[in-house]
Amino acid sequence: MLPLRDANPTSITPWVTLVLIAANLLVFFIFQFRGTPAEQQEFVYERAVIACEVTTGDPLEVEEIITGRCGAVGRGVLFPEKNVYLALLTSMFLHGSVGHVLFNMWFLWIFGNNIEEAYGHVGYAVFYLLGGLVATVAFIGVNAGTTIPLVGASGAIAAVMGAYLVLFPKHRVTSLVGWFILPLPAAIFLVIWFAAQFGLGGTGVAWEAHAGGFIFGVAVTLFLRNRLLGRVAAP
Repeated sequence: MLPLRDANPTSITPWVTLVLIAANLLVFFIFQFRGTPAEQQEFVYERAVIACEVTTGDPLEVEEIITGRCGAVGRGVLFPEKNVYLALLTSMFLHGSVGHVLFNMWFLWIFGNNIEEAYGHVGYAVFYLLGGLVATVAFIGVNAGTTIPLVGASGAIAAVMGAYLVLFPKHRVTSLVGWFILPLPAAIFLVIWFAAQFGLGGTGVAWEAHAGGFIFGVAVTLFLRNRLLGRVAAP
């Protein structure tokens, strides 16, 4: 399913959402998506979060990358100056392909402006980044030994979608479902999207991050729901 638009206007200019979209596109097309495929891969390994690095506290050794085994030693460290914890943040602004970044930014545009209005600009920025961090931690918790980089804003965007489910369950999201365009209640669209994540195991999609971010967004927004709804139109 692909959301096309939502019937949920805002009274603000969603500056934070616009800045996040611009930052993700800028990083991908200006810095990440250039050079040879090998150079692009090197860029990602140097800057993306890798579960093995976080759990051990050290950058990957070349042997770990070659064998795919966390803890394998030999041939030296590939990026000895890498801050493996800062990568928890920078990884949120990296993506695996053109389709990946465009798809993510479209979802952020559809759902982000309303959540930004509810949380306020600063609160929304904090919520987005925390959602992305929680999503990453959820992925690492399930895949502690993987040496494959985790990239993408999907976990943070999933948190935004979880918040949308709590605040605006009845608002219509016009969606492309197969060959049909259907106006679905947000609750139906988002619950189906969330359930679908558990069928993505083995596809190379970090469904654990999606699920973790979504649950974070639901939990935090449920706790703040009455206060947040005071800033927006009734759901």
